[in-house]
Amino acid sequence: MTQLQRIRFALSLSYDEYLKVYQGMAKNVSVVADDGRRIAFPAGRVQSFLTKQGISGYFEMELTPENKFVSIKKLS
Repeated sequence: MTQLQRIRFALSLSYDEYLKVYQGMAKNVSVVADDGRRIAFPAGRVQSFLTKQGISGYFEMELTPENKFVSIKKLS
C-alpha cells in the first residue's frame, strides 16, 4: 500500500474573496503549508466549507505520492 502525503495548512478567506471564484476572477487557492511549501489547488476543493462568513480553519489535505488529490478535511 502506498503512503499518502498529508499537508496541513490554515486557511482564511472571506465570503467576498471566495465569491471571486464564481465571478471567474479566481480558480485556485494558494496557501503556505505548515512545512513551508506553497501549495495551490482548485477552489472547488474547499467549497463545502463555505459559510456566510467565508472559509476559515485548519485543514489537512491528502495526496497520492504522485500529488493527485485524495481528500481534504477540516481539523479545527
